[in-house]
Amino acid sequence: MLSHDQEALIAATAPVVAEHLEAITRRFYPLMFERYPEVKVLFNEVHQQNGSQPRALAGAVLAYVQLRGNPAKARAALDIVVSKHVSLNILPEHYPIVGECLMAAIGEVLGDALTPEIADAWGALYGELAALLIDLEDQRYREFERRPGGWRGARRFRIARTRQESAVIRSFVLEPEDGGPVADHLPGQYIGVRVLIDGEPVYRHYSLSDIANGKSYRLSIKREAQGRVSRHFHDTLDVGDTLELLPPAGDLTLIEGSEPLLLASGGVGQTPLLPIARQALSKGRRVVYLHAAIDRDHHAFRDDVQALARDYPEQLTVIDVLENGDEAAHIGRIDQALLARYLPGTDTHCYFVGPQGFMAMMDKALAALGVDEAHRHYEHFGPARPLAAA
Repeated sequence: MLSHDQEALIAATAPVVAEHLEAITRRFYPLMFERYPEVKVLFNEVHQQNGSQPRALAGAVLAYVQLRGNPAKARAALDIVVSKHVSLNILPEHYPIVGECLMAAIGEVLGDALTPEIADAWGALYGELAALLIDLEDQRYREFERRPGGWRGARRFRIARTRQESAVIRSFVLEPEDGGPVADHLPGQYIGVRVLIDGEPVYRHYSLSDIANGKSYRLSIKREAQGRVSRHFHDTLDVGDTLELLPPAGDLTLIEGSEPLLLASGGVGQTPLLPIARQALSKGRRVVYLHAAIDRDHHAFRDDVQALARDYPEQLTVIDVLENGDEAAHIGRIDQALLARYLPGTDTHCYFVGPQGFMAMMDKALAALGVDEAHRHYEHFGPARPLAAA
């Protein structure tokens, strides 16, 4: 617990630290990788290069500083961080590494302005945050381990079958190598993946693109030209190959109720929304399924969505939007006018996943159409950042 003097120092110096926080986090990662190269495999190099990872860390630290006086809100704000950590198997022993390197980065950026007293206060604040995250993550680990088919840490799975969903997206059905059951997950969640590439372990997150069945998980992965792991899945892995999975996580899940849903996706953004659609339809809810793709060759899951339309003809409305299409689809891109045409009402829960610019447009258009912020739900495939960053 911070002392009264430490609380006062945090309050007095928070504006200065916030002003330099992005510079601090940009320095933090290279410093940590220099001192502890073994942790580098936990991070996506692309997110380091484009700055999204340092910005996400800066945002999380700043949010905690602002909300720590309200423990319930602070815990809620950290849910995204906890989910990502659980899907990477972050453990208590990782936190001293982060603390040491974060304080060293603060010292380098702030220089003489960082007195020993201020450093002690911010070190104590980090210790408080670390203890909270360790507790929240341990709760998640224990809860998942207790589920039927659950586990702790990494579990080895074998690729049972694959299916090409579009020109760039392929599905991989994974079954446990030990032959046991697998724990259920909530539609919309993602899972941590650990693969060996050239003898080096690499971690990524991928959405679970089908509902739980107790026997397997399905990942549907887009081949990215610069994506080291996605290219490994597409170009190297095949039926019979093995990899490790970590517990499912993520908070983009179905909000209970009877309100209609609008599920809007761009490209591979369909992967978390397709299982949410299945779940919502099975509960009798109306669903408007809106998907944007470059062309028919890049339009994934057409058979899955058409099967849902046959099973739920009175509940499901499907709208395809193709940049290069034909008379059977809307041509161009999703915009506010198209949303206004198909939005069931302002009480609709709207889920949207896709590139950053797509989600920023969706959020702004839905707000303009009167959809409350509490009814606008989205998820970043990479580190979380404000939609306005687009």
